[in-house]
Amino acid sequence: SDATIQYLAGLGIDYPASDETGMGFVPTTLFNFANWKGILLALVGGFFVGFGSRYGEGCTSGHAITGLSHLSLPSLVTVIGFFIGGLFMTWLVLPYILPYFL
Repeated sequence: SDATIQYLAGLGIDYPASDETGMGFVPTTLFNFANWKGILLALVGGFFVGFGSRYGEGCTSGHAITGLSHLSLPSLVTVIGFFIGGLFMTWLVLPYILPYFL
């Protein structure tokens, strides 16, 4: 709807005029390598993903798919932790730190 498009535009998420750009649904000020913010976001994000995979002895999809299919209790606890951590980051942390990057 037009109201949703205007709301997302206020957050810096553009409605793509065509599929050629490929960057219409993400904030272009963050997800590009034309400025230092995009490069820093990619480097720090990559570090955290690598560190978390190593520290957690596997990646999120490995715990979710393989661990849960084996009915592993530690994998269930880990996947619940991933979900709670994602909710915490999305709803409580990200709204406060995102304005510093935009």
